[in-house]
Amino acid sequence: MLTLAPTQLTEDERALRSQVREFLAQRLPEGGYEPGLGPAAAFDREFSRALGARGWLGMSLPVEYGGGGRSAVERFVVVEQLLAAGAPVGFHWVADRQSGPGIARFGTAEQKARFLPGICRGELCFAIGMSEPDAGSDLAALRTRAVGVTGGWRLSGTKIWTSGAAHCDWLIVLCRTSDDGYAGLTQLLVDRRASGVTVTPIRFIDGTQDFCEVTFDSVFVPAELVLGEVGGGWAQNTAELALERGGPDRWLSTLPLLRAWIGSGRCDRDDEAVRRDLGEVGARLWALRGMSLSIARAVDAGASPTVEAALVKEMGTGLEQHIAALIADHTGHVPDPNSSDRFERLLAKAQLTAPAFTIRGGTDEVLRGVVAKGLRRGR
Repeated sequence: MLTLAPTQLTEDERALRSQVREFLAQRLPEGGYEPGLGPAAAFDREFSRALGARGWLGMSLPVEYGGGGRSAVERFVVVEQLLAAGAPVGFHWVADRQSGPGIARFGTAEQKARFLPGICRGELCFAIGMSEPDAGSDLAALRTRAVGVTGGWRLSGTKIWTSGAAHCDWLIVLCRTSDDGYAGLTQLLVDRRASGVTVTPIRFIDGTQDFCEVTFDSVFVPAELVLGEVGGGWAQNTAELALERGGPDRWLSTLPLLRAWIGSGRCDRDDEAVRRDLGEVGARLWALRGMSLSIARAVDAGASPTVEAALVKEMGTGLEQHIAALIADHTGHVPDPNSSDRFERLLAKAQLTAPAFTIRGGTDEVLRGVVAKGLRRGR
């Protein structure tokens, strides 16, 4: 059975939200920057460092390693405001959302001391090496392999659709260390600049090159950079999915576009069809926000709501696509990606990238399977 308990922000959490809004109003004044669409927003090291200086990165990480020791809900509050504003979160996104918590949970004391302070300061960029050319959402079929050698491992194989790999400092690579099914998978911390690592950006349909192919040609990985247990990669990777799939980044990517449309003068709110669509979108956003906030509360309570997170991701990315489609329908023309008008550029980008929303982080079909199996177990 799914557990999504209703919850609201506390007074202190609402105060934090006000602080973030004030910071964003000063740092990113209206009309003074190019809004992004969700976690695929611009890479801005200085912006990430500014967030780190305010304690808004690594918020739930241990204080002794530079973290804030704060709750998942407090991080939810900060992230929600960043995404709603279309802030340039690309540089720190993966490190703050997944890599840092993964290292904090499964890493050695030496790994925590080495990586977590830089993540919390907004100085380290991470990428996730999971999907492969012949193993997308089916991670059990991956072929990238690490072979034990003196002092560590030799890693060989290819990863694809590795977002941000061209900019990152480190990758957390899921690879095969034995042929023992799921028990043969291990996570390694790999320096992107290590000998044998080749990153090839993949030009996307909108001209961006955030997706990358990463090739590992007999890359030496020291033994001390195994994350967690050898053979524990599948369980560790699964534990990360609640962090990746249940957050506001799975339903807020196109909110900056919606806001731009409403403020552009081309959203006729006197039109009955427009009012109907805005009402529907608002209701769905509010419902997903409640579900996502409930997941954050569950994480704070020590739960691992992976099934609930899969449901939010499937519903949320569908809504993100729906928002882009209905705005395109109401505007009734093909937007120019090179227009001087910010709304036109955002709409063009959304139309070109929205088809990928329901793929990244797990396809709809895989997520529905996760939810169905979870419901069956709960009978």
